[in-house]
Amino acid sequence: MKVLNIRILDALRLELDFSDHTQGVFDAAAYLATRSGPLLDRLHDPAYFSRVFIDAGALCWPNGLEISPARVRDLTTIHTVA
Repeated sequence: MKVLNIRILDALRLELDFSDHTQGVFDAAAYLATRSGPLLDRLHDPAYFSRVFIDAGALCWPNGLEISPARVRDLTTIHTVA
């Protein structure tokens, strides 16, 4: 499982394409509502959140935060790509 493409929808939501031919929306606001820490806290800033990139199929940010592809897929509302 890998994240292949990212599209920023708004301040804390991403539309993602996965290697299993699915697509969905990752709502980081919901994810961050129940988690905190020095790496995660930076993501509350939309300007910083938008610096997201893909490395080895995972969602990553410049501070070293990485969310594995399997974990982010579990947290994403999925719909099948036609």
